[in-house]
Amino acid sequence: MGLMIAGTYHAEDPGPDTQLDGEFKRQKATIRNWITAEGPFPPDIARYHLYAAWNCPWAHRVLLVRALKGLDLSVSYALPRRNDQGWIFEAEGAYADPLLGVSALHEAYAQVSPAYTGRITVPLLWDRETGTAVSNESADIVRMMGSAFPGGPELCPPALEAKIEAWNERIYHSVNNGVYRAGFARSQAAYDAAVAELFETLEAIEAHLAGNTWLCGDAFTEADLRLFPTLVRFDVAYHYAFKCNIARLTDYPRLWRYARTIYAMPGVADTVRFDIYKQGYFSPSPLRNPLGIVPAGPRIDWSL
Repeated sequence: MGLMIAGTYHAEDPGPDTQLDGEFKRQKATIRNWITAEGPFPPDIARYHLYAAWNCPWAHRVLLVRALKGLDLSVSYALPRRNDQGWIFEAEGAYADPLLGVSALHEAYAQVSPAYTGRITVPLLWDRETGTAVSNESADIVRMMGSAFPGGPELCPPALEAKIEAWNERIYHSVNNGVYRAGFARSQAAYDAAVAELFETLEAIEAHLAGNTWLCGDAFTEADLRLFPTLVRFDVAYHYAFKCNIARLTDYPRLWRYARTIYAMPGVADTVRFDIYKQGYFSPSPLRNPLGIVPAGPRIDWSL
């Protein structure tokens, strides 16, 4: 992942995410400003630029908001596979950085503060006017972009906010982060607990969809948007690479149709890159995939 401590980049994190009990603990984002009419970051989309990676599900959340709301937000896409410099960019082409011209994302983070300390992650929302980062917390970026800019669906209507937050909390813990808790577990007990919670929640969603079109009833909301990046990666990556193999997404009739309905929404398919997901999740890893061999399948038809 890479980490900066007091402005110096470290390829190896001295404080790993995996705990002594073998459980994976995701560290919190460190840059959490907000777009508001009164603050230093006003709702002017032309000011902002996004650093993202096609294979990152957290960045995918923001790409979905951008697509569904039709936002004219420029993007720098990092290469699908990281190296010892973390997320990196090419000098030109689809994986270049047209804004700052950096070769590695940590070079952008270094411009936030000379003594910046924190993980080097995507998404990173950048403000052109002040020359600094607004946020690297995907949940915050989704919420602020969903509310600060007009167009597209209302992702967090006040009347549904309590339901949305309840789903967000459960889905983040057991599904979005749950697949990582399973895939990065370093003990049988930690893996077993994560997988059990993951499939318990998937089964609960499958049952919930028997009487609901969306998680919060009849309206597509932020809760649905935040679930989708995990679903679209599930059968092609998490099922195999992270040992989340009790069942496939395609084994849940209602959940599978729900996921394909989102995929069919205008602009959503353009945010999905199945081949890149496989390159990323099956990249060389001493623990998960020592040889770095990328599987040929599965072949899945996402059309309705």
